[in-house]
Amino acid sequence: MKIQLNLRPAGNAMLLALFTAFVVSLTLASYLCLVSNQNQTVFRSMSWNASIPVVEAGVEEAMTHLHYSGSVNLASDGWGAIGADGFSHKTGDMGKGFTYDVGIRPPAAGAGDVPTIECLGYSLAPVNYANYYQSTFGMILGGLVPQLSSDKPISKRKVRVAARRQAPVQYPMLADHIDLNGNNISTDSFDSTDARYSGVGGKYVAGLSRDNGGVASNSGIVNTINVGNADIRGHSATGPGGSVAIGSNGAIGDKNWVSTHTGIEPGWVTDDLNIEIPPVSTPFAVANATAQANAQYDIIVTNGNYIVDNFHGRVLVTGVANVLVTSSFKFSGSDGISISPGASLAVYVACATASLGGNGVQNTGDAMSFIYYGLPSNTSLSFGGNATFTGVIYAPSADFSLGGSGSGDYDFIGASISKTVTMTGHFHFHYDESLARRFPIGEYKIFSWNEIDPNSSN
Repeated sequence: MKIQLNLRPAGNAMLLALFTAFVVSLTLASYLCLVSNQNQTVFRSMSWNASIPVVEAGVEEAMTHLHYSGSVNLASDGWGAIGADGFSHKTGDMGKGFTYDVGIRPPAAGAGDVPTIECLGYSLAPVNYANYYQSTFGMILGGLVPQLSSDKPISKRKVRVAARRQAPVQYPMLADHIDLNGNNISTDSFDSTDARYSGVGGKYVAGLSRDNGGVASNSGIVNTINVGNADIRGHSATGPGGSVAIGSNGAIGDKNWVSTHTGIEPGWVTDDLNIEIPPVSTPFAVANATAQANAQYDIIVTNGNYIVDNFHGRVLVTGVANVLVTSSFKFSGSDGISISPGASLAVYVACATASLGGNGVQNTGDAMSFIYYGLPSNTSLSFGGNATFTGVIYAPSADFSLGGSGSGDYDFIGASISKTVTMTGHFHFHYDESLARRFPIGEYKIFSWNEIDPNSSN
């Protein structure tokens, strides 16, 4: 029997197996590199995006500092003095490689109270280097955490933010509920700081008036504003879902509309209002001045802070005075407050009920010369105007009632903020638009936010 042997080399099979293994290994290595690079890209993107919350934390730090310190006294609470770049700086470390450097630049002279905030936010950024990660393939083979080194890679982003105060005094009348029951009620506006819209000395002049005198409420209740038959020259607003009721002879709109129409001009009433109304806090605990008296006046105040139990009678103000009233604020009969030219009075009322009648407030200055602040305990204020009133009523917790003007028509120049408003008198409200810029109560709000080159200098 003849046996035939297969003499083909056995190494061919081994070479084929090795080649196949090589191709599989190369493919696997390529895939691992692809996945690793893809993960690197994803984590770089995450790092890039993570810089924004860090930036936001820095901006929030700056806004908090502005809230407590204002834009003048910046070098406090860990913030540095204003440097050569014009900014007061502070750094923050949020841990895990997240840090920020934030600066506040005070407002430029004559530019209004508009400070600028710039913030750089840093976060760790992954790279595919062995000295940064625990393995060549980084996150795939367990190297999620960067090795600690002095030159860790980072992502950084920078924003520039402008902030300004949003004063609550943006309307002649702001309250949760407004009821205008009086006769011949009207509103309009002027600007005591602009000669185009005011007379000599910033006084109201009817011929120079404007139509920014709308009334407003944060409330979303149906008919939260009852205009009645009043003439409202200005945009009016309620909170979401709220509405305005208007009488058959009432009108809301611009000056031309109100003079020729009744009803609401299209687009002049909205329901998207949301104005923050901060409560009044006690301004001081200790007085640094003592009120005087003479034969003509029961109370005379000059410059300084005063604390009095009872504030009534004939009052004369000759300087810049701040008065805290603890027990009684009541003016009637021949009582009244006289403010000398160039003087001003800010009265802080803590008693539950208050009344301002009699001869009212005789104020030859603008509305900022007399400000009535109702503390949270002040829940009622009655105004019996028998003369022109120039000033600001800021009593967020008080029910504000206006009446007693008899058959005459009287001017209310300035603005009022209260819990509710009920009007039965004959009043013409003239809103001073400059109060929105000058009134001292108001939180800083961000009104512009721009991302800028992180390598730019301040």
